[in-house]
Amino acid sequence: MTRRPRNTPDRGRQNRPSSPARPRPDEAAARHRPAGRQRGAAPAPGRLWLYGQHAVVAALRNPDRTCHRLLATEAALPLVEEAARARGLAVETVSPERLAQILPPDTPHQGLALGVEPLPECSPDELGRDPAAPSLVLALDQVNDPRNLGAILRTAAALGVEGVILPQRRSAELGGACAKAASGALDLLPIVEVVNLARTLGELKERGYWLVGLDAAGPQRLEELDLPSRVVLVLGSEGEGLRRLVADACDFLARLEIDPRMESLNVSVAAGIALYVLARRRAAS
Repeated sequence: MTRRPRNTPDRGRQNRPSSPARPRPDEAAARHRPAGRQRGAAPAPGRLWLYGQHAVVAALRNPDRTCHRLLATEAALPLVEEAARARGLAVETVSPERLAQILPPDTPHQGLALGVEPLPECSPDELGRDPAAPSLVLALDQVNDPRNLGAILRTAAALGVEGVILPQRRSAELGGACAKAASGALDLLPIVEVVNLARTLGELKERGYWLVGLDAAGPQRLEELDLPSRVVLVLGSEGEGLRRLVADACDFLARLEIDPRMESLNVSVAAGIALYVLARRRAAS
């Protein structure tokens, strides 16, 4: 198996996702790993709101997540009583109207809101520590819609991804909307935010990983690649695909074969298909 030469001119766009709606400016969200930033209302400075049943329960069950304040309507109280009791956290019963005042407009909160702190920092060195063990890592290059990112995290957790790497800048914020779309995966997957994604990918390559960039102009179909057991799948942004330096860091640029009548796939859909292909191959080996 031969790695793709660096700086080759065969780079195109990934199976380029259609541009989603831009994130709402009132999004109550924050990053974690490293400590995050907040755009909307929060229970206190440096904290953020998570909402929705799966996101809230997953955060309560995560020993690495610091939780401060749990709000629930009467109807939603049974959804979190057990997890809150195990955590030793009191539940404040509030009206739906009060919850709507605290959270951003039109938030799909399902009657629940949890005030938390961002998760501790996670290093790339924590991924694939056993060099002999199979490992599938996902790297996302500037995916900036929180709902897309959350959907990707949900799929990644379901398909056995070991961790997700994001650039610190120009990635979606890891807060309420992302956590709701992730359906709990935000507190299940190690998420690593890095200053320089291309450099981090190079470091993973030195540790034995092979890097596959998803690209609509890739010379091979993803399922045709003969890959080892340690792989990083790299996807680009919703509008522009992989940046040049990130694409140049990849050993392979591969495509998903889709009907020519469709120009592209949404990034979360493309991620789901690609991860399924890789997970199925790993299960068969």
